[in-house]
Amino acid sequence: MEVILIKYGDLYLKKDNRNFFIKTLKENIENKLNGLSFEIKNDLSRMFIYTDNTDEVIDRLKEVFGIYEIVKVKELDKDEELISNEVIEFLKDKDYKTFKIETKRSDKSYPITSMEFNKLVATKILKTYSDLKVDIHNPDIKIEIEIRNNSAYLYLDKYEGLKGYPVRTLGKGLLMLSGGIDSPVAGYLAIKKGIKLNYIYFESLPHTSLEARNKVIELAKILEKYNDHGKLYVVNFTKIQEAIYKNLKPDYLITIMRRMMYRIAESIAKKNKFLTIINGESVGQVASQTLTSIRAVNDVTNYPIIRPLACFDKEEIITISKRIGAYETSILPYEDCCTVFVPKHPVINPNLSIIYEEESKYDFEPLLNEAIESVDIIKLNEVNNNNNLEEYL
Repeated sequence: MEVILIKYGDLYLKKDNRNFFIKTLKENIENKLNGLSFEIKNDLSRMFIYTDNTDEVIDRLKEVFGIYEIVKVKELDKDEELISNEVIEFLKDKDYKTFKIETKRSDKSYPITSMEFNKLVATKILKTYSDLKVDIHNPDIKIEIEIRNNSAYLYLDKYEGLKGYPVRTLGKGLLMLSGGIDSPVAGYLAIKKGIKLNYIYFESLPHTSLEARNKVIELAKILEKYNDHGKLYVVNFTKIQEAIYKNLKPDYLITIMRRMMYRIAESIAKKNKFLTIINGESVGQVASQTLTSIRAVNDVTNYPIIRPLACFDKEEIITISKRIGAYETSILPYEDCCTVFVPKHPVINPNLSIIYEEESKYDFEPLLNEAIESVDIIKLNEVNNNNNLEEYL
């Protein structure tokens, strides 16, 4: 079996809560590696995965938050001669001109210090490969050795992890997921902070299409690569949106529509004990995302709202969207309920007094209750990978 070493990064700083974070990370890794043959051993500073499916394991680990670095290692006895020979064999046929040895000795009872071990190994390399030179500042290759209590480890290939915190360590949240570019990226960043996501989508059939719902399901499935069995709450928003359109001031349509969405999202969040609502708003990006508009919408709830993209530029958001594989789905041309009934001149500095006056013109409470009671819930882990979504439509 080959050995993969996991470095925790920020989890190491959690002190009294460290065990909880590492235990959750281990559970998340076990879930991600389901179906493969592996064994996990861990302590408070390192995790080791023993497997015959090294490449597949590494690929899956790249989708797990809470990992700082993934390292393919060679596990060896703590014998200086054996380790030196392994390093010499590793360098065979490699096209390097300079190298550096870096030893970490966590086993302080080991009789050779880190600096002494560096010199011993480097000396044997120089005797074997006369064309190689030591460069401690800018080497072509850095050979890392870690001497721990039970074994020594020679670092081979290294891969950057997603960092962040393990999913579920910071509780559950509800992402307002539209079919656009921004909200999936906001969801990804929330997952990175350890929040287990569930999703809420507002649709207005027949003004929006079933293809639009398909699109949102696909975006949620993309996020589920990093998440932990989230659910999608599909809200029938048609009657509410039509009532706003027919009875209230056109320029306030978007603001009041979003206020209604937050009322519904808060109700679902409270019912399911989600600790926060998350959205993809970026300050100033559109009329409904000015600070005045955000304040006017927030007025309907005192629930915690997280806006991970608040200070991001659009290009920064697109870069992340492409990296997580959501961009091509996000730009599919299917309108959601935020893009239908859009007024020509939406208000950018809404006045709360006018909002209260407008909302008093129509009794929205029965429609809100009906929308909440008729929510469709989709368990995303039960949606297969063959895009067979008819049963959910």
